[in-house]
Amino acid sequence: MISPDSAGWLAPYIAPFVALSYPTDTPSNVDSFPDAAYYQTGPKDLCLIVTCIAVMAVVRDALRLVVCEPFARWKLTTAYEARWSRMTNGTVRTKANGVANGNGNGHSIPRSRKRDMRKIHRSVMRFAEQGYQAVYYTLMWSFGFYVHLNLPTTVLNPTEVWNGYPHMPLAGPLKIYYLTETAFYLHQMLVLNAEAKRKDHWQMMAHHFITVFLMGTSYYYNFTRVGCLIMVLMDFCDIFLPMAKMLRYLEVTQVVCDTLFAWFMLSWFVTRHVLFNFVIRSSLYDLPRLIPSQWHPQSGHFVTSGSYVMFNVCLCALQILQIIWFVTISRVAWGVVSGKGASDSRSDDEDDGDMDTENDKDK
Repeated sequence: MISPDSAGWLAPYIAPFVALSYPTDTPSNVDSFPDAAYYQTGPKDLCLIVTCIAVMAVVRDALRLVVCEPFARWKLTTAYEARWSRMTNGTVRTKANGVANGNGNGHSIPRSRKRDMRKIHRSVMRFAEQGYQAVYYTLMWSFGFYVHLNLPTTVLNPTEVWNGYPHMPLAGPLKIYYLTETAFYLHQMLVLNAEAKRKDHWQMMAHHFITVFLMGTSYYYNFTRVGCLIMVLMDFCDIFLPMAKMLRYLEVTQVVCDTLFAWFMLSWFVTRHVLFNFVIRSSLYDLPRLIPSQWHPQSGHFVTSGSYVMFNVCLCALQILQIIWFVTISRVAWGVVSGKGASDSRSDDEDDGDMDTENDKDK
């Protein structure tokens, strides 16, 4: 992304795709980012979202193909070959001589190896998928936390997200953060439909749709401060779940995976079911108290009874989805406590079918 000043040499129809649009003068009474460039909002911002989606698609594939898949394949294959070598005393016996496994079945070892290699391939693919998630959430939460620290808002008393409404124009870092997050969830919707469907496919689609709708409407209605606060809360725990899955796919010691999963579960509960409820409560009670109901687009004021109801219904729907997921997380946690270990309950349908088919073949 380049600055609007350096984008002056670009054609007018290209500049919105590579630079922030609608630059304006810095207000004299800013309460955040005093040294940043400021911007208005408008339809051209969609152009930068399109660019971000394209960049994310390229980065995701590059990270998957160049870094994650080669590393996971090397790690899992090396460990597997060492185990195989020990099991066969240094040689891979593939001859069907009737004594390969002591029971006259000379095909069992090659067949077992074939099944194991297919399992390694699935683990490599899943590791690569989670690698992008881990990198993205780590970077974006760090950036979002930086934005949050520069805003006069707090989690436990979020009334400042409403005071001084409408918060226009937007500081450059805040606008970049908002547009990038919106692009990410739009990209996730595309990825979700391109990959094999998981067991919670429609729940994930509903979550991404509500999230994109909330981000789009909050951006249009100038509720960007509460939007930034919500995104910082939501992204934190999403750093640790892909990391826990990656360790599991690499066959790291179960205790390490379970410990990281426990931290993910704790962070999920605190951020999404405790702190997020502070935001919902503030939206229900503080918003109508601090912001008068008025529709005045010229001044950026878009608060009406309809927008109030719509915004809070979406927040509550998001919380309901998260409660459903937390029930699933709790079941996995119970498996850890009972000695079964954490497992990925979102296995895709096609993988389950492969395993069933393979089991049938071995019978």
